[in-house]
Amino acid sequence: MGTQNGCGCGCSGESANKTNEGLKITSRPDGQAEAVRTQVQINGMTCGHCVASVTEELEELSSVSGVDVQLVANGTSTATITSAAALDDAAIRAAIDEAGYNVVAISR
Repeated sequence: MGTQNGCGCGCSGESANKTNEGLKITSRPDGQAEAVRTQVQINGMTCGHCVASVTEELEELSSVSGVDVQLVANGTSTATITSAAALDDAAIRAAIDEAGYNVVAISR
């Protein structure tokens, strides 16, 4: 088990001194046409592990074909979700909450 740093994501202590500012992890759509893009503003993320946690939770939502997270360490990060159908705001909030972070706003 890794040491928890200030972000609370459980990543190893070695990343505690690195913010990975601007880190971007993108899952690619599976070849289906992009139907709906949803932007989610998220607070509380500080590192690549945080990005991976949010990406993993959002990818589990029904009809999601891609997730792109732009990290702004200790600021408001943006997740862009590509899905075949409109996503329920409550489901998005629950996924982000499950990852351990706070939704600031959702827009389409």
